[in-house]
Amino acid sequence: MGETPHRSADAGTGGTRVTQSHAWPAGASARVAEAPVSAPSPDGNGLGGGGALPRNRKFGAERAFHGLTMAAGTMVLIIIVAIAAFLIAKAIPALRANTANFWTFEGWFPNDNPPTFGIGALAFGTVLSAALALLMAVPVAMGIALYLSHYAPRRLGNSLGFLIDLLAAVPSVVFGLWGRDYLIGPVTDLSGWLNKYFSWIPIFGGDGPYGNSILLGSLVLAIMVLPIVTSLTREVFLQTPTANEEAAIALGATRWEMLRTAVLPYGRPGIIAAVMLGLGRALGETIALALTLGSTYAISFNVLESGGNTIAANIANRFAEANDTGRGALIASGLVLFAITLVVNIVARAIIYRRREFTESAA
Repeated sequence: MGETPHRSADAGTGGTRVTQSHAWPAGASARVAEAPVSAPSPDGNGLGGGGALPRNRKFGAERAFHGLTMAAGTMVLIIIVAIAAFLIAKAIPALRANTANFWTFEGWFPNDNPPTFGIGALAFGTVLSAALALLMAVPVAMGIALYLSHYAPRRLGNSLGFLIDLLAAVPSVVFGLWGRDYLIGPVTDLSGWLNKYFSWIPIFGGDGPYGNSILLGSLVLAIMVLPIVTSLTREVFLQTPTANEEAAIALGATRWEMLRTAVLPYGRPGIIAAVMLGLGRALGETIALALTLGSTYAISFNVLESGGNTIAANIANRFAEANDTGRGALIASGLVLFAITLVVNIVARAIIYRRREFTESAA
């Protein structure tokens, strides 16, 4: 019988160390076995190798980048607060001089003595034109996005997507001139046809004249919003996991059923974000609406008759002729528009936050 391998004193008393020749696995070469054992790490944990991990530098690149991003985020908040403070400071003198109810009065006479002006008709026209633009643009944008992402060949989808993205780069004044000079004729004919056959609907009532109306302005806005909503929804649809689509197809679903059960529910938060971004663009549009609306101050649901006005368009049309009180009144209307867009963005963020699985899966 062979001799029992020699163990160290520590091993005989319950220790864990053995002689160097038995510390290596079976089959190791003699040269490897005779190699010196690495010294314990400085922290005394008994582990060999490269020692302790390097500590983070007190002022390293990571901390610098962290500070830079925090400063950028803080700067955004500071700018928003500064804009709000500027608008409030400039609007207060005009609001104090106003002799009419700022929220309900439908006229705009800030240059008179005493000045009278109100935001009611302008805010109503702003919301109405933006809502009609989204009502016309969102279904078309979603249809285009679904076709480009799931029906069209890859090359055709990429080419058409690039062309749609180019529409977002067209200046708004070009859309306004195009709507005023070339689109006004077809819209006038359409308004007459709608009034003839659907005058029993309040929004299509009235006796004219037709032309520069809420319908024309909303149609131009819809064309301007279309590329934004289309591009964002297309990217959202492309992010749908392939496993979800293949699972729906494997269960016997048709192409449309797969889109309805797998793609649209997954992309719902992204669709909402795209719609809200388009709404923000529609609410703040200035030149295009200044060229296509009739610049009247009245609250009316009739979208066919000439008239309509928005806060941004009114600022563009009235700023040059305004006196000190008039400029303050326009700034006060801009403050209302700022509050509306801020509320829209907060609501959109709250809706998306409720669907945390979208953000987590996208990350």
